[in-house]
Amino acid sequence: MSDGSVLQAVQIEKKYRRGKIPVPAVNGVDFRVERGEVVGIVGPSGSGKTTLLNLIGGLDRPDNGKVIVDGKDLAQFNDDQLADYRLKKIGFIFQFYNLMSSLTAIENVELPMNLAKVPKTEQERRAYELLQTVGLEGRVDHYPDQMSGGEQQRVAVARALANNAPVILGDEPTGDLDSKSAESLMELIKKLCTEKQVTFVLVTHDPIVVAQCNRAYSMRDGRIIHELSKEQLDAAKLSGSYDRTAMNGIYT
Repeated sequence: MSDGSVLQAVQIEKKYRRGKIPVPAVNGVDFRVERGEVVGIVGPSGSGKTTLLNLIGGLDRPDNGKVIVDGKDLAQFNDDQLADYRLKKIGFIFQFYNLMSSLTAIENVELPMNLAKVPKTEQERRAYELLQTVGLEGRVDHYPDQMSGGEQQRVAVARALANNAPVILGDEPTGDLDSKSAESLMELIKKLCTEKQVTFVLVTHDPIVVAQCNRAYSMRDGRIIHELSKEQLDAAKLSGSYDRTAMNGIYT
């Protein structure tokens, strides 16, 4: 890997079985992500995008190929090391937030640090700082059902950053947000990339997300078929909405 690379996928493959028939979900994917980038993965449902995220995130193991994060080959990890990797090296943002409804915003952000056995006083200090970073210092004691969707997703971003993970994975992170909230979330993500050199890999159907990516790849039938051109990224920037007609060619 080059000095700037934080993530590399090398010919990774993953097959599932449909009855007795093996079905390739990810089929020979290669790509590299530099530290501090926002990289998008777009494509139709069933193209393998979420499986690819699961392989990068250590939620599943590839049948073949390598996933290298921060210079470490995940194939060399045993189950305990892989669990530690998921806790400390990768943050996750989901479409529907996945916050604990019985915990306040600050308690949700503290949760990964608690699992990592960070001292309680440090948990509280860092959780509050992260909620300040995402603009929610006034919501620390609010429960998820007392916050808007955009606010809940910001809590989810803060939680993903809790253990200083170098790579954050997002599966349709704006999928449950209105366009204004989606734009606000992407502005926050870009700020985190610039100021903290955090790297984001985002699976998305949303042109608002694509417009803010440094690079984006189109995926189909388990393969990355091409990197989006500058013209396609510019089309996403010009669309400014969920209208995919301005994104001609991106999903094909």
